[in-house]
Amino acid sequence: MSILAYANQNVWELVAYKPGKPIEETARELGMAPEDIVKLASNENSLGPSPRAQEAMQKAVAGVHIYPDGASFSLRSRLAADYGVSFEQTAVGNGSSELIELLGHAFLKPGTEVVAAEYSFAMYSIVAKLFGAEYVAVPNKPDWTHDLQGMLHAITPQTRLVFITNPTNPVGTMVGQEEVDAFMAAVPEHVTVVFDEAYMEFAAEQVDTAKYVRAGRNVAVLRTFSKAYGLAGVRVGYAITSAEIAGLINKARSPFNVNLIAQVGALAALDDTEHLRRSVEMVNAGRSRYYAAFDALGVEYVPCHTNFILVRVGNGARVYADALARGVITRPMGGYGLPEYIRITIGNESENEKCLAVLRELLPPC
Repeated sequence: MSILAYANQNVWELVAYKPGKPIEETARELGMAPEDIVKLASNENSLGPSPRAQEAMQKAVAGVHIYPDGASFSLRSRLAADYGVSFEQTAVGNGSSELIELLGHAFLKPGTEVVAAEYSFAMYSIVAKLFGAEYVAVPNKPDWTHDLQGMLHAITPQTRLVFITNPTNPVGTMVGQEEVDAFMAAVPEHVTVVFDEAYMEFAAEQVDTAKYVRAGRNVAVLRTFSKAYGLAGVRVGYAITSAEIAGLINKARSPFNVNLIAQVGALAALDDTEHLRRSVEMVNAGRSRYYAAFDALGVEYVPCHTNFILVRVGNGARVYADALARGVITRPMGGYGLPEYIRITIGNESENEKCLAVLRELLPPC
């Protein structure tokens, strides 16, 4: 009998998260030089890490024979000061995706429920399945934004986590302060509301959700250093939450879950406001360039508040494959239930122009 007969059924039946295709893998398959390939699939920062972060991480390499600070004291202390909360109201993880899983450890089991929007980060449904919880996906509004009132109505006594992705992934829309405030005024106390704000640095309108943490609400605000800060390769994210929820996260996490290089790099990146400004400006310029090009082509897209754009191309899998063959890696959206779409990361000027040149070839003007 196969060993799978003895495996945890929730794990056996999982559909694993599929990341954007790596440059090295694409180069091997196509017989191309890696430098000739443009990756616009995973919403990484084309400016790279901040110079301050690079310098700090290089210096830290000499100390990697010693275990890192398991409590991430310096990084968490800085985050607590920035958000006006106590040290005990912070937690850090191996990317914000680990924090999502740790919240699952803390709150989910068979018979409980997770509520999220229909088009949300894939890790929410994966974590729900992993712990045997029911996953409730609430349809988006016609303008692609979260239907927060619909999500409220979906909450039951069994609901433990509600995920609000703001701005959203994979769509790129966002809900504003007024809508969030109205939602929080009505959400019941037995629910932990998770504001996943991986892309908030790119949004022109900032939404204050940390105020609910300071007010003692059952809220976890998740942020990451993978996007605007350009540290995707070292994996570090953080949560601003209640002391009780942070305590549960820290009980469930692995020892030394954030490595030395990640801790040092993230702390230095927080001080590099110039790099953050340049990253946001690059995305703003690229976003405008894509909008103009898509308007000229007559191609439908979703106006976004992120460093990526959701674009309707007809047959998303085909356009993805054809662009890949030309050395441009995008993200097909069939796995999200959007087979007519691809998602394109906004890169630097040369990356954007290469992508647009390929799309003009594949998508002649309507």
